[in-house]
Amino acid sequence: MIVAALVLGFVSWVGWREWSRRAEEAERYGPADARAPTGTRIKVEVMNATRTRGLARRATRYLRDRGFDVVGSGTVSERRDSTLVLDRSSHPEWAFLVGRAMKAKVSAQPDSSRYLDVTVILGADWRPPPKPFYP
Repeated sequence: MIVAALVLGFVSWVGWREWSRRAEEAERYGPADARAPTGTRIKVEVMNATRTRGLARRATRYLRDRGFDVVGSGTVSERRDSTLVLDRSSHPEWAFLVGRAMKAKVSAQPDSSRYLDVTVILGADWRPPPKPFYP
């Protein structure tokens, strides 16, 4: 009887630890509701303003996994400490979704000369989520 209680307690503890680890990993990957709405094309540009090589590419994959249409990426010479999301097309709700996914501040800077809805300028504070394992 005592052994069964110990085994049940251990199994419960292991299950709780696994659930807690997955919840933490999911939160690190970004909020589940920070996705592009189905049927809506939100055009995003990602610019790397850090010294970390390949960060714009990682952010591009991350945003595409969330349904955003990343149409361009690159590097800027300006260095930033914090990530900034710019609303380019006067759709603040779209910029808010990208900002929520990136855990970044959102600012309105409409620019009708760009064929974009949102620009993301990556700062040193943005950490890419762990790479998924594709067997």
